[in-house]
Amino acid sequence: MSLPAVLPAADVTPSPVPSETTTPAVPSIRDAHESAAEAATWVEQNWSTWLAIGLRVLLIVVIAAVLRVFVRRAITKLIDRMSRTAQAVDGTALGGLLVNAERRRQRSQAIGSVLRSVASFLIIGTAALMVLGTFEINLAPLLASAGVAGVAIGFGARNLVTDFLSGVFMILEDQYGVGDTIDAGVASGEVIEVGLRVTKLRGEGGEIWYVRNGEVKRIGNLSQGWSMAGVDVQVRADEDLDKVKATLDEVAEKMTKEEPWNELLWGPVEVLGLDSVQLDSMVVRLSAKTMPGKSVTVERELRWRVKRAFGAADIPIIGGPAPAPDDTPAADPSAAVAAPSAYASTTSPQSLAATPLTPPSVTK
Repeated sequence: MSLPAVLPAADVTPSPVPSETTTPAVPSIRDAHESAAEAATWVEQNWSTWLAIGLRVLLIVVIAAVLRVFVRRAITKLIDRMSRTAQAVDGTALGGLLVNAERRRQRSQAIGSVLRSVASFLIIGTAALMVLGTFEINLAPLLASAGVAGVAIGFGARNLVTDFLSGVFMILEDQYGVGDTIDAGVASGEVIEVGLRVTKLRGEGGEIWYVRNGEVKRIGNLSQGWSMAGVDVQVRADEDLDKVKATLDEVAEKMTKEEPWNELLWGPVEVLGLDSVQLDSMVVRLSAKTMPGKSVTVERELRWRVKRAFGAADIPIIGGPAPAPDDTPAADPSAAVAAPSAYASTTSPQSLAATPLTPPSVTK
């Protein structure tokens, strides 16, 4: 074998095996420049749209905020004007009885709070829908769903809506307030809390009644204006009326001048005269205008004083009305006794005829 033939064979070496992991290609400066140019072109093409949308959203938010502030201030001024209108009758006699500054302040705050909350909800809700419309969001399905949901909620929560609306009108009309004693039909007592849905009452026994505003059909407020105290005094029919009237006048005059009854009485105690006349008794009635809710207290004190004055004047008081005369005839005691019967006598022909026959005896 020649040397040249051996040398080429010795020069042959195995080729390198390619590795399994390849190094990622590093982007060149040209690629980065092209990407930046594309982004700049896209921003340049859309910046006007973005700016328009941003300015529109900003304008909606600013208008909503300004409108909300304006409406809230207008509501506050309206409530203040209502309060000043109510103060116009403070100088009159009736106005002094019916208008209370603290009650007016509480009612104004409640009305203003409700109206401001409703106005804020409407303005902010409308602004939110307009912002969504600015971003080209289809509001038709949203509004349709809201309408259907509103109808469903209206049917399901109609009692709640009724209670809420009734509470709003009760506050607007100032039908009662905290501290008033009312008769709501389903319950009566002192009002301890007035809400838009439920009114809380404290009963005479200390119990708390939760009355739904929608269930109240009538309200009797015993704390507004004034109350009337009435006492009926029943004496014998042969009693001297002049003496009775003089004694009652003395009691009324003395009670009107003493404290604290001179503050609870908003008018003199009047002897109205005979209220009724019967065969063996007659009723004399006394009446007085009192502070709201204090009629029962005045009546009790007045009865106490009348009893002591009549005891000192030796005028008896009849405890109750005389029984009504009974015009029905007395029952005949013999009516319950049966008429005599012919069968009661054993010797009567009827008894002998009804006696059974005895069989003859048999002899052996």
